[in-house]
Amino acid sequence: MKFELDHIAVAGETLEEAVQHSEEAFGVALGAGGQHAHYATHNRLLGLEQELYFEAIAPDPSQPKPDYPRWFGLDYFDGPAQLDKWILRCSDIAEAQRIFPEAGEPVHLTRGDLSWTMLVPPDGLLPFGGLFPAIIQWHTETPPGMTLQSAGFRLEALTICGPDVADLQTRLAPVFDDDRVLFQTMSDRMMQAVFLTAGGRRILT
Repeated sequence: MKFELDHIAVAGETLEEAVQHSEEAFGVALGAGGQHAHYATHNRLLGLEQELYFEAIAPDPSQPKPDYPRWFGLDYFDGPAQLDKWILRCSDIAEAQRIFPEAGEPVHLTRGDLSWTMLVPPDGLLPFGGLFPAIIQWHTETPPGMTLQSAGFRLEALTICGPDVADLQTRLAPVFDDDRVLFQTMSDRMMQAVFLTAGGRRILT
């Protein structure tokens, strides 16, 4: 089984901060999103080229806080909004968990007509200081990457930076190969996405 890049996400302490950070980088307004009742989060979305999409996500103060950790480590996120997560899709979430037990337990989720299962660690914190990709299996025939109208942004490069990303690259290599995803060893953990547009390059961090 091979894994494919599904979407990337900016996290924020609030959705307003995540959206503002994203819209300043893209230069366009994000589209509508929705609420995730299970984790008490909400998001806004943007369609990208090549059946990818982008998500701005944050805790939703209008929903009761769950008595278990939120996904994407959002309970622990603080500071300015930033590109914080990347998500890989697979065709068999049980097999994905066998390959990557550190990715977490399968959690089935729905939002509107969308249905999916994601591997989520019990504490909400993904390995490699959060740089390990979240893993998703869609149960919807046409997930957002296929249905959202593209805003005309084509991903040129997604760079994953951190002190141990060489080990992360080695861990993923048997099942994930995407020339757009780069790994750069550095002391700070961060991510950067570069997009090609009709008006030139746009950089999101």
